[in-house]
Amino acid sequence: MNKLLFALTCGLGLFSMTITAQEIEKKYTKEVDRLAKNKKVEEAFGYIKSQKDATTQDLITLTEILAPPFMETERGKVFAQMLEAAGVDSIWTDKVGNVIGLRKGVSGASGYIGVDAHLDVVFPEGTDVTVKKVGDTLKAPGIGDDTRGLAMLISMLKAMNKAEIKTEKDLLIVGTVGEEGLGDLRGMKYMFNESGLDIDAWIAIDGGSLGRISNAGLGSKRYKLMVKGPGGHSWGAFGLANPHHALGKAIDIFSKAAWEYTSTHSPKTSFNVGRIGGGTSVNSIPFESWMEVDMRAIDPKNLDEIEIVFKESVAKAIKEYNASGIRGEVTYELIKIGDRPSGELPATLPLIQRAMAATQHFGVKPSLGRGSTNINIPVAKGIPAICIGRGGQGGGAHSLHEWFLNDEPGDESIQLALLITLSQAGLAR
Repeated sequence: MNKLLFALTCGLGLFSMTITAQEIEKKYTKEVDRLAKNKKVEEAFGYIKSQKDATTQDLITLTEILAPPFMETERGKVFAQMLEAAGVDSIWTDKVGNVIGLRKGVSGASGYIGVDAHLDVVFPEGTDVTVKKVGDTLKAPGIGDDTRGLAMLISMLKAMNKAEIKTEKDLLIVGTVGEEGLGDLRGMKYMFNESGLDIDAWIAIDGGSLGRISNAGLGSKRYKLMVKGPGGHSWGAFGLANPHHALGKAIDIFSKAAWEYTSTHSPKTSFNVGRIGGGTSVNSIPFESWMEVDMRAIDPKNLDEIEIVFKESVAKAIKEYNASGIRGEVTYELIKIGDRPSGELPATLPLIQRAMAATQHFGVKPSLGRGSTNINIPVAKGIPAICIGRGGQGGGAHSLHEWFLNDEPGDESIQLALLITLSQAGLAR
């Protein structure tokens, strides 16, 4: 699979080539090229290359510790041990489970530069995450998304310390929780809304190969609709209010209204009924029925409006069903299970310019895009943030047959992440 195709497909379509590549200002190209030629940076690049086997072992170790959303504690403990062994000035685990290593800069200036990969994977408790080797390919659920990113952070940190690199600004090296699914970016929401940390810029490592740079967040709203009724026997209580029937009506009304909305509004907005459940047996009128709905939009206004369409459709469906002549009635409850904001940062921002210049330095054409990742939170707040790829080749993300192959002779994805980080944090003289 070529690098461009991998960048597009890895992460189950969370990266979209909807934003065209922008011109790189010459001053950033010169800045990055000059930084890459610094002797200490070159030394760090060499260390990254030389510790490739150790980085692979870190990847295997972390992959084999299953970490579903809300259950990242054990993996977080091992990641913390790796941070400590690699060398940080201080380390802590915050209220929600983010594991944070502080590497102090020399300037004393306020404002942290954060670099993260997420600890959680999509797989439930009990999943076999034993890593299998087939030639140079590693196979296991979560081997790429995003365990590879965690191993990259450790390699970066080791290389900086071995090369005795000092930065102007303080660095936060973070293993975040709750990036996947119902985790709903809870780790990043805490970092930017409740932690009290003064963060100037953020660099996330997630899906894709060299060249992938997300500077925009694809927003989403997710709901669980619960419909309840008295329940009864399918024959003996025939005619009694049936939550499944009401749910079906809600899906029908919402689908028609949402399709009309998404067909007449741009930029792209989407909707999906992803899961349905309830009932006890084929010959029982259920006492409960539920569905989970995902809505996404590039434009925050569209996201708010499709949410209104959903709520109004559900209310209309339940009202019409209860008035249809059935005995009794159903009730409903809407539970918000996900809320990720949309946003987009201009390509002219120094962080984005530096990321593009650094990517170009490695001989790869940078492409800006949009994703549903950890950077949704800072981007929506206007804080400079990017999400870059974890490199190599891979496939089967979010599936039991996920695989990863590191085909980079010099671990260029790690070198790139380091170069972007140093350009933003400033290399101390």
